[in-house]
Amino acid sequence: MRIAEIYESVQGEGLLTGTPSVFVRASGCNLRCWYCDTPYASWQPEGDDLSVAEIVEQVEQFEAKHVVLTGGEPMLFAELVPLCDQLHNRNFHITIETAGTLYLPLQCDLMSISPKMNNSAPSKSEYPKWHERHERTRHQSEVIRRLLDEYDCQLKFVIGSRQDCCEVSEYVTDIKGLDRSRLLLMPEGQTPESLAKLDDWLPEYCKEHDFVHCPRMHIEWYGAKRGT
Repeated sequence: MRIAEIYESVQGEGLLTGTPSVFVRASGCNLRCWYCDTPYASWQPEGDDLSVAEIVEQVEQFEAKHVVLTGGEPMLFAELVPLCDQLHNRNFHITIETAGTLYLPLQCDLMSISPKMNNSAPSKSEYPKWHERHERTRHQSEVIRRLLDEYDCQLKFVIGSRQDCCEVSEYVTDIKGLDRSRLLLMPEGQTPESLAKLDDWLPEYCKEHDFVHCPRMHIEWYGAKRGT
């Protein structure tokens, strides 16, 4: 399994914000979001090929008992199945961060799904092949439904404009039985200044439309730095 980095930090997004966690970042992605804040795990994937045993050994060197398996797209790797088994057997709480386009049968305590909306596609003129593949792949409703049925989930939507909010509202209307307390709207941005522009109106929008506002606290705490 190709791994870009393994480090201990504090979860900065979602329902477990503030939780000390070990992050295992898989390198490789089947999508190419233009706003990706970890291009070293997607656009220009870096890292080393590690065995499941090597990953577990590194995770156990840290104190945190929450593990976040992220990427890139960790669900690309079949090794994720035995990795989750071993982490579960060692009593780690497991969060998987995924775009929800791929399915694997996993041990998982929280499936953190970030469905990709129209605002995610890379430039059609600059990256025509990736644009076509991204648009063809980014929405897999049957995978989303299966993950929702089988796991404790949160859905995080990246928001860059009010139009994005309208698209999310249409999206969630098509999925029956969603727990509104698990629907999170997260501002797009990689600096406190860019996030602040959206936070001028996004929290109030969430309150009015029964979504959960999801700040990107790690940007506030550390900036857009690797290993945070």
